[in-house]
Amino acid sequence: MNSAPIEPGRLVMVDIEGTSLDAATAAFLRRERIRAVCLFRRNLGSEAEIRQLTTELRQAMGEGALIAMDQEGGSVARATCLPAAPAAMALGAIGDERLAEQVGAAVARGLRHLGVNWNFAPVVDVNNNPANPVIAERSFGSDPQAVARLAGAWMRGAAREGVACCVKHFPGHGDTHVDSHHALPRVDKSLPALRALELVPFVALAAHAPAVMTAHIVYPQLDAERPATLSPVLLDGVLRGELAYDGVVITDALMMKAVHERWGPARAAVMALAAGADMPLAQGSRDEQRAVLAAIDAAQRDGGLGHARLARSAARLDALAARHPGAMRDLSAAQRADDEALMAQAHARALTAVGAPEPPPRDARLCVLTQGLVPSNGVSEAGVDASAVRALFAGFRDVRFVEVDDLAAITPEDLGAGDRRIVLVGNTRARYAQGGRLAADLHLPLWNPFQVLDVAAPAVVTWGFAAPALQALRAWLEGRGSAPGRAPVALAQPHRA
Repeated sequence: MNSAPIEPGRLVMVDIEGTSLDAATAAFLRRERIRAVCLFRRNLGSEAEIRQLTTELRQAMGEGALIAMDQEGGSVARATCLPAAPAAMALGAIGDERLAEQVGAAVARGLRHLGVNWNFAPVVDVNNNPANPVIAERSFGSDPQAVARLAGAWMRGAAREGVACCVKHFPGHGDTHVDSHHALPRVDKSLPALRALELVPFVALAAHAPAVMTAHIVYPQLDAERPATLSPVLLDGVLRGELAYDGVVITDALMMKAVHERWGPARAAVMALAAGADMPLAQGSRDEQRAVLAAIDAAQRDGGLGHARLARSAARLDALAARHPGAMRDLSAAQRADDEALMAQAHARALTAVGAPEPPPRDARLCVLTQGLVPSNGVSEAGVDASAVRALFAGFRDVRFVEVDDLAAITPEDLGAGDRRIVLVGNTRARYAQGGRLAADLHLPLWNPFQVLDVAAPAVVTWGFAAPALQALRAWLEGRGSAPGRAPVALAQPHRA
């Protein structure tokens, strides 16, 4: 006797519109038996509104609901109402596993308070490519063993607080120079080369990670046509086979151009499940979400997706939800204050000097150049604007501020300021376009640490632009603080004294 098909909604994660659950969406979730929703910044209103939304989502999706979010810390932190966690590379600059565990626990406490039980973090990509446009400070560093140790500690903290982690992006997004949100990257490495670097953290954490997220990257020496998300060679062969991983495998978002423009979400969802994934992340319009569900149902009925495979996927997802039930746990005022103090301490300890910078005298004549506005790029939150940069120098007597529209396009001539000391404040993710031809008296990269490589100047790296990081930087500028961190990536640009 043939077994009944697995309900497609039990295998699919969708996104929703708005900061509240409208009746039509609630009906769709119930009717299609959707078990999982990913929340983005557009869904997050006030703290009370978020809690109300997750309560209503759980009521609509029922037992076994999975509510997910990208709350990595640093620039990728959807819930900005929670204590501001440092980026992974900030923790790499500190190198303290105990602190990493404490931060992971604090992040999870905040998510439980909001009703979120699955966090798409930590990033375990080994960032060994300074030109990487999308990972950078989201990685713990360029040493795969250090990445594994710190990510493992972060995960232990999160697990203690009852939130599922998801290590990403398998088999590694650290050596790309293309953002898979916009195009399809290719990394021309052999499997032995991947084993020696990118796979090290995944191997170390395979027995402990509740979930793994795939990368939309083609590794032509392993699979010449399909990105890892859709590749049986990489998912069934390497992840399930060689690494013996039996947790949940979820795809990165199928609406990203690397997949969406070539295969479309419906076809890609079926291909991902056939390759060894358990859950396609099917963002998109309601029609696209329905198409994904219909394609999975049709593939079961025509034999393209075997019942046994999908039943295993459903069982893995059931187990993940059972271990992380997602009941809200209030974050007390005292605990919130402790977590905020922990985050502030971490940001201060991560502050890193490169090239022997010295704080300028308070009466120095300064010219501070930065970008006026830094909108969200759809992956990270919006960067700090020029007003936040101005606040860093509130204690200085004579400062001329220069705001530009695009910091990446500045030229050496833009940094000419007569007899003033030039301070370049990098408040964007993009690298500068001049390839090391820029020079300043002091460089303050607030986001992408690899901007250090583009400017001949001593620098102080914050690894992120959260308020506690800016407070630590202001203390350094005013001579009240130190910069004790050690860069976990190579920042070898010669620096002008």
